[in-house]
This record gives sequence, structure tokens and C-alpha cells, in this order.
Amino acid sequence: MKKHLIGKTGAALLAAALLMQPVPAQLSAAVYAEEAQYLYGDLDFSGGLNADDLSLMKQAMFGTLQLTSIQQQAFDLDADGSAGLSDAVMMQKYLLTEITEFPAGVRFTAGADDPDEDGEFIAAAIKEHGASLPTAGKANLVVFYVDFPDCRYSYAPSEDEMNRIAFGAADASNPCYPFESFSAFYGRASKGNMQLSGRVFRYTTKENQAAYDDNKVKIAEECYDAFKDTVDFAQFDGDGDGRIDATLFTTPTGAGDDHWWPCAGAFGDPQYRVDGKAVGHIITGNAQIGSTTDYVNFISSYCHEMGHCTGLPDYYLFTSNDSEGMHGAAGIELMDTDAGTDFGAFSKLMLGFYRENQIEVYQTAMGSKTYTLRNAQTDAGNCVIIPYQDQLGDHYFSEFFIIEYASQDGNNSRVPWWQKKGSGVRVYHIDATTEYGWNTYFRYASGSEFTNSDRGRRLIRIIDDTDTDNFYHAGDVITNSISGFNWYDGNAQQTVDPGLKISVDSFADDTYTITISAK
Repeated sequence: MKKHLIGKTGAALLAAALLMQPVPAQLSAAVYAEEAQYLYGDLDFSGGLNADDLSLMKQAMFGTLQLTSIQQQAFDLDADGSAGLSDAVMMQKYLLTEITEFPAGVRFTAGADDPDEDGEFIAAAIKEHGASLPTAGKANLVVFYVDFPDCRYSYAPSEDEMNRIAFGAADASNPCYPFESFSAFYGRASKGNMQLSGRVFRYTTKENQAAYDDNKVKIAEECYDAFKDTVDFAQFDGDGDGRIDATLFTTPTGAGDDHWWPCAGAFGDPQYRVDGKAVGHIITGNAQIGSTTDYVNFISSYCHEMGHCTGLPDYYLFTSNDSEGMHGAAGIELMDTDAGTDFGAFSKLMLGFYRENQIEVYQTAMGSKTYTLRNAQTDAGNCVIIPYQDQLGDHYFSEFFIIEYASQDGNNSRVPWWQKKGSGVRVYHIDATTEYGWNTYFRYASGSEFTNSDRGRRLIRIIDDTDTDNFYHAGDVITNSISGFNWYDGNAQQTVDPGLKISVDSFADDTYTITISAK
């Protein structure tokens, strides 16, 4: 696809050339028609040319909006190979009915046969939070399958078997599917954007278990020191940031839960180096492999912990008798207590697991707008975002609703037994406001000092958070009468009516059609 670059022009010249229209929040590329065709000039994908398109042009030229590749193509009204001032002037004149010579109303096809499964991936917003495991391109996990002289594995697979279990190819016929390997699960979740690989090392510690229970730095450095003379661990820094991407130290279940319940976090010795590399985030836990055909808990538990190594927090509740963060059939999420399902739309947004043309943003100025939702458990999976007051923060670090169609396919094909299975449209309420300081984190993540004991604002909620089938299907209408479909008020309660309704229009060919409009 030909690249179009936005030219830089002085603010005074721009102000003279452009209509000063209200500036809508950033919009991402959207599919305009099933045949992947778009209108020249239609930057907001509304189906026509209007002042909002001109406003988007102005934002792009002032540098306050980064256009997607499809929007850049639509911007190039004079077809000179670049998008700039002349195109914006032509748009203004067209809106004033002074000219008709640019291809207004003419459709073009974006440079992809299937825009839902092609195009560039968005940047991983979660990377701003500083965790070590990359979610785009090469990513590595070093696994030390460790036991102790006084606590041994009841089942000890060979190193080759362990490497196949951890990093084997995708295989839908595997009895552990979709947890046939770390690589396969993350490959599907990321639509192939994250290429996870690594190596498993078998090791028995020098001392008994008690010497390591409260000293994870000790076991980590002992493991690395045992192999550093024969292995170049620098190869496990996939993104070249000077850190080994992530390391798992897994022990027998007999080590108990008091000290070896699966968890993840930053390594405790920032001065330690192996082959010139610092040790990035580490995972410790006691989820052992049961057999070469019984290791679902091993893979699923550590897929969740790897989510922490990317920067995602837990979604379950820390200060509630009911720890589950989201309930019902629609409440399944890898970072919640389930830990046996796929990532949801918000996680994939943060991780950069959407292509830029798989994210659509609704603005109130659009009036009634219809969207097609494709199966989130496929490479075509997409989402729709409704920002609070039409303002979407940088890196999506703001309040919004996010909508997707989730199914029981792929990484959701092994829903835990205590969850009622289901599929359909689900809506999350997100407040991804971020705190910056010595450590960057979500202000309203569960357990944060700002979460009001989980009862007030929260990073992520599912609307209609009940132990029911809280998916939505053809014929359903969502308004603020549905619990949770409200913005937060000044007291951190969900009471502010968004003034919108979401109509689930139809379901066919594994897609849902929804319409967002004023109530």
C-alpha cells in the first residue's frame, strides 16, 4: 500500500485555509462497506462528506491526530500521493459548493483484500507501564522447571516434552487445546502479532525448599548461574531493551500455596546481570505439569501470569468476599479469576492485539451509526469504543465503553465449569486513567488506593454484572436502564446517563450488527 505523509504547514496558513469547526476526538479507521471500499474525503467513515471530516484534516495537519493508513488515503483528494494543505483547501471549497473537481463521492479500495485481517497493528498502550514482556514481534519466556531435594515432582517429563508443552505449535486436536502451549495461546490471542518462543531448563536446587520460600531472588540467580556458562541468555531479549523478556520458575504442587501460589512481578535484584542482560519480570508458582496430555492448569495459570509481565493488572477483586471481578457468561477474562479463557476487548486494546482498522470509535456527532462486530476469537475480531464526552485519551488512558462479539471458539473454547457458557455482544465500562511517577499504573486497578475498596471507580467492569447470561443478542436494546451502562459521577458511582442506546440488530454469518444512537 502506498504511504501518504501529512505535510507540515504553519498555523497561520492553516487557520486561513480551514473552516474552524469543533474538533471531535480521535477516530480510528473503520470499514465503510463490506467490500472494503471508502469515500475520498470521508475521514470519519460516516458515509458522506461533512465538516467533521475537515476538522479531522485540521487535527492531522496540526499534529494532534495521527491518521490511520486508510484515513491518509481518503485525505489525498487531489491524488498527488501526499495528504496536505491543498487537500484540505479542496475539501473546504467542496463543502462551500465552490468546486466539484476532486473525486468527491468516489469510492476507493484500501490496499488490503480483507481489511479486517490485514493492516498494521496498533501500538501496545500497556508498554507505557514499563513491564518487560513485549506483545509485538519477538517475545521470549525462559522456563526453569525446578524442584528441591526435599520436594520432588511426582511426574517429571523430559526436557524435550516440556519444551513442546511450553512452546509447541498450535494444534486444535490437542486434548489441552486452547492451552496446548504458551506460544499457541498467545499467537491466537494476538492475531499473530506476538511471536512467543523460549526454552525450558530442568533444575534441582542445591538446598531444600525452605531456603527459597521467601527468597525468590536466590532461586532465580542460582538457576541462571547454573546454565550461564553453556547458554547465551542474551538471545532471550526479544525487544532489545536490555532485559530478558520474562522468566518462569515453576515448582511441584507439593511446595504448597503459602509461598508458591502463582504470581508475577519485577525481579528483586536490579544489579544482577546474565550475559549482559538484566532479568525482566519473573513468575513463580506451583502449577506443575500433570502429564503430557494433562497440563491445562499449567499453561492457563502461567498465561495469566504472563499477562502481568506485559503490564496488565488483575481484574479480580482484592477486598471483597466475592473476588470475581466480572460475573456471568459475559464476564470471562484471562486476567480475572477465570484464568481459563481468552483476553477480552480491553486487554487486547492495551496489548496491541488489534489492527488499526479493527477499532472503531463512535462520536455523538455521528447520530445513528451502524457497526458490524466480528468474532473476537478470530483474526477478524474487532471492537467499537464509545468515549466519555467524545474524548478519548492518549493510549486510550481514559473512560470509555468498549463493545465486542465474544464466542466460545478458539481461546474461549474451554470456559471453566463454574461459568455459564454463552456468546454474543458484551460491553465493558473502562476507566483506564493512569498514574505516573516512579511506577506507571492504572489509577483504578483493583486493590489500588483509589478504588474505594472496589465499590467505586474501577479499571474494568462488565455491564449487567450478574450471574446470568449477560451477553446481548439480536433484538436486545441497551440503555442506561441496564446496570452499569452509565458514566461515573463525582462520587465514583455509575449514575451519569450516556444518553445513548445500543441496538443489537441481527446475527448472521458469525457477525453481529449493532446500531448506536441517541435514546
